[in-house]
Amino acid sequence: MPLSAGRELAAEDRAVLWHPFTQQQGWAEEDFPVIVSGEGCRLVDADGREYLDGTSSLWCNVHGHRHPRIDAAIAEQLGRVAHTTMLGLSHPPAIRLARRLVDLAPEGLSRAFFSDNGSTAVEVALKMAYGFWHARGEWWRSRFVCLRGAYHGDTIGSVSVGGIELFHARFRPLLFDAHQAEPGDAAGLERLLAAHDGHVAAVVVEPLVQGAAGMHLQPEGYLREVRRLCDEHGVFLICDEVATGFGRTGRMFACEHEGVAPDLLCLAKGLTGGYLPLAATLTTERVYEGFLGAFEELRTFFHGHTYTGNPLACAAALATLDVFEEERTLERLGPKIELLARLLAEHVAPLPAVAEIRRCGFMTGIELGGFPLAARMGHQVTLQARRRGALVRPLGDTVVLMPPLAIGPDELRRLVEITAAAIAAATASPLAAAA
Repeated sequence: MPLSAGRELAAEDRAVLWHPFTQQQGWAEEDFPVIVSGEGCRLVDADGREYLDGTSSLWCNVHGHRHPRIDAAIAEQLGRVAHTTMLGLSHPPAIRLARRLVDLAPEGLSRAFFSDNGSTAVEVALKMAYGFWHARGEWWRSRFVCLRGAYHGDTIGSVSVGGIELFHARFRPLLFDAHQAEPGDAAGLERLLAAHDGHVAAVVVEPLVQGAAGMHLQPEGYLREVRRLCDEHGVFLICDEVATGFGRTGRMFACEHEGVAPDLLCLAKGLTGGYLPLAATLTTERVYEGFLGAFEELRTFFHGHTYTGNPLACAAALATLDVFEEERTLERLGPKIELLARLLAEHVAPLPAVAEIRRCGFMTGIELGGFPLAARMGHQVTLQARRRGALVRPLGDTVVLMPPLAIGPDELRRLVEITAAAIAAATASPLAAAA
């Protein structure tokens, strides 16, 4: 019997591809969908099966797949030029996007530096912070403070300020040292800053939610305290909003919930609506001016990327921001956030295998309790959900839901119901029979 289109493509995948965060030995034995198209909040595989996109294609899709406004913007820009360097040149989409971002961002952020993903956005911020102090002659301000359980990407600088041992411990010999503070413990952070007073360049945090750690929430007021302590000790605050930005917490930026303006703000993922790779590091005029000087002073920020400010990606980002306004995305999100909370309480919280549900806005982590590592229970839940028509992802035994902001109430209900049924079936709970 000939292979189906999906199975044929899957076989070729196993022969040539190496997937991220994937144990390839198990992958070779696993059935998986090969996605060929999408529409709205649904994806379609090579054999015609439909799936709800329960994690926004890794937390980046905002307004749904094939949104006509974003499609048209990319096509229009493609008719002009697909890419041109920003070394010695500029172009209208990058200029307009930088203006839009600094107008949207918390007060005081006035400059945008473009790169191509969340990890590079953080790398840029780290090098800006370090470079600023070095240019002032304060070379000893070279240390960074991060949070235990932090995740800021997978390049070397970003891993250096990461705090997830599973991901980061193996690469420790390659990294620079960073001091880890206990998340949510402002007093502990204060002691750490005092112990290294005058030697810290910046504190790096994911505001409100530590995503890759398993959707762990920080207590109310913690981010404000971090800002106060940074001011008190004269260090920069870097807020990594790669995951939390662009509406995921119910506001455009998570910092807004506590009225905090960081010195450096890292953006990616939802910036282009989930269409194309683009990242931005926003900073203040103070940081920017720290790199100004005569050519021979060599204060230039020596950092860049081939695809910095790619015109197609900038066009997609501009259209994404337009859609936020035109469709009143944030205004309409509030009732859906309330619906999500009710659905989780009704369908997921009662399941015996569910130890805790952590949620901020549309960012949800469902922690399963009491299963050995070898059981890969989080992964088993994703397989069960896939069979029922939804794509979700695990972080260990925490099942993550983060659908596109555009998801409708009926689709949201269906997504939560599928997730509940998948957990029941995978964990063999008494509700499994109802799946």
